[in-house]
Amino acid sequence: VYRCNNKYDGQKCQTRHVTEEEIKEAFVTAFNRLVTERDEIIANARFVRQTLCDTTALAEERAKLQQELAVLVEMTEKCIRENARIAQNQEEYQKHYEGLVARYDAAKARFDEVTEIISAKEAQSEQLAGFIKRLKAQTEPVAEFDSQIWASMVECVTVDKGMTVMFRDGTKVRA
Repeated sequence: VYRCNNKYDGQKCQTRHVTEEEIKEAFVTAFNRLVTERDEIIANARFVRQTLCDTTALAEERAKLQQELAVLVEMTEKCIRENARIAQNQEEYQKHYEGLVARYDAAKARFDEVTEIISAKEAQSEQLAGFIKRLKAQTEPVAEFDSQIWASMVECVTVDKGMTVMFRDGTKVRA
C-alpha cells in the first residue's frame, strides 16, 4: 500500500492509498499508450536531448574560467614573491592581494557552478538516451508489468483522482 508523501508532514491528505498492483496496471496502460505514439515521442525526446542537454557553450565558459583561474594563481604567487623580495607598503600589498583572492574566489565559484550544470546536463542526456533506446526497442505493447522497463522509463507516478505516469522524457500519461 502506498500513501501520499505529505501525509507524514502533519498535513491531512485526501488522496486515497494505492496498491502495488494498481500502480503496475497504471504503468502498463500508460506505457502501452506511449508505445502507440512511439515515433513522435522518440523524435521529441531527441529534440529535447539535443536542445536542453547541449553543453558546448558551458564547456567553453569552463575552459575560459580554468584559464582565468590559472592566471590568477600565477598573479597571486607573483604578488607574494614580490612582497617577500622587495619592501612594499603593506597596506597596498594587502589590498592588491585581497583583490586577487576575491577575483579567484568569484571565478572558482562560477567554475564550480558551471561544472555542476554540465554534470547535470550530461546525466539528463544519458537518462534521455536510455529512454530513447528502450522505447525504440519496444515495438509492441506490453502485456504485464516489467520492472526493467519501469526502471528505465518512469520518473514518477502521481496519484490524485486517478494516476498519472511521468516518463523520463517529461511525457505525462494519465492511466
